Amino acid sequence: MVVLPRLPRAWAAALSALVLLVVVPTACSVQAGAGHPATWTAAGAPRSPGPTLAPGTGAALLKRDPKASPQARAVYQYLADLEAGARAGKLPGTVIGQHIEAQNELYNPDYGDFKGVKPVGYYYEKAADITGKLPGFVETDLGPGYGQSDWGVGNPRSYSQNKWPSCSPKWQYTDDEVDLLAAVWSGHPRAQDGTYGTSGTQLNCDGSTTTVPDNGGAPAGIVGMSFHEPYPGAPVKSFDEVLCRNSPAATDPKWFSRVVDGTGNPPEHQALMKDLSYVADHLEYFAQHDIPVIFRPYHEMNSAGCDGGFWWSGQKPADYQALWRTMYTYLVQTRGLHNLIFAWTPVSWDGAPGVDPWDYYPGDQYVDLVGVDDYSGSPAHPIGTGEVWTKRYYDGLAAYDKPRILAESFAVPVNSRQPDTLKRTPWTLWTVWGQSLTSGNIHPDAITNSNADVKATYNSPQAITGGSGKYDPSTDWSALHVR
Repeated sequence: MVVLPRLPRAWAAALSALVLLVVVPTACSVQAGAGHPATWTAAGAPRSPGPTLAPGTGAALLKRDPKASPQARAVYQYLADLEAGARAGKLPGTVIGQHIEAQNELYNPDYGDFKGVKPVGYYYEKAADITGKLPGFVETDLGPGYGQSDWGVGNPRSYSQNKWPSCSPKWQYTDDEVDLLAAVWSGHPRAQDGTYGTSGTQLNCDGSTTTVPDNGGAPAGIVGMSFHEPYPGAPVKSFDEVLCRNSPAATDPKWFSRVVDGTGNPPEHQALMKDLSYVADHLEYFAQHDIPVIFRPYHEMNSAGCDGGFWWSGQKPADYQALWRTMYTYLVQTRGLHNLIFAWTPVSWDGAPGVDPWDYYPGDQYVDLVGVDDYSGSPAHPIGTGEVWTKRYYDGLAAYDKPRILAESFAVPVNSRQPDTLKRTPWTLWTVWGQSLTSGNIHPDAITNSNADVKATYNSPQAITGGSGKYDPSTDWSALHVR
């Protein structure tokens, strides 16, 4: 599903022909309010079958993966068009995203803006509670697990494959994440795959229930997944085992090479492949249901030193590239997952927390989107005297000639301290990290996003959101799926 943006009239006119050919049924029309950017809505009923992809759609994605799915091509082209418009100075819009830490929402009562268990997707729905609009993008984090000794799942699902124990304690969140992403892309309930029946609520193995956040039952945005993988062979699946200082990399300089080098199939490499098979089984569910996923693995690889980064961070660039290639080859070539859009996102490179990332870049043949996890400063105190907030990273990534994303940030982009961010640095996608949407206890320099800031972001003329959170027949997001 591609959610169409609020576009300036001049650019909308130039782009509308392409978009109509790619993803929009002939019943769709462009409407613009007086003095405001154009807003795309679907009109007419019943909805007629939409056209297939126009030739050349997602050409760069097809160059990387000739078997890329039509839905993945359409999403990539959508972001590529936003990037092209931004480079032309047209301010086409930024998709506003929300990251979800489902394991913390479900199992950590101290997480977030109140004490107590939160339903999975709490911070996805929180944006709509504040603004009346859902994020246009939601990313979940399949790893790292929550203190269990091995991978598992909640209810028995196709991706369990008799390989991952089902009804496992503290693993229900992975099922809930998959269901949330499927609901954002496809709508819910989804009786066709045996989940949620007609009520939007399902009974879990442990006696609890899960209700997918309400998006009106209709498609509401694009979706992604990150993977905080505990170090291969970790005896516990938890965030602590993701950190480099707790991994063998901290004491054994040759350990990482054994992880990425399959020669002789050492135990460390076998453990890596087991982890990758776990994430692949979940991603395969999306491929089977024609859902494209922006996949963002092995991020922040340029963290300075082992103390502050993940186990894959601060390694020799060639070894990191080997890790990425191993992951890519397994997911795309071995497992045949052609619904993926790969995002490479170093951490902000200002020396603290990150160093220059360029030598870590895996190569155009393995990457579709480039971005940054920006934790170097705050809107009140941008890094660098006199610098425009996030501009160092926006400009630094320009040479890759790929859609640029702000993959993680504590702050919403439009706020009282930096009201012009989306004009000065029109990222194609801006994702707010988890509980930082409304909770200020994340980092000493992190501000609390006020409700006014969140509203200003979601109501910005440059913001591309996922809708109202309530189904409106005049805005049928399902009409925007590729046929």
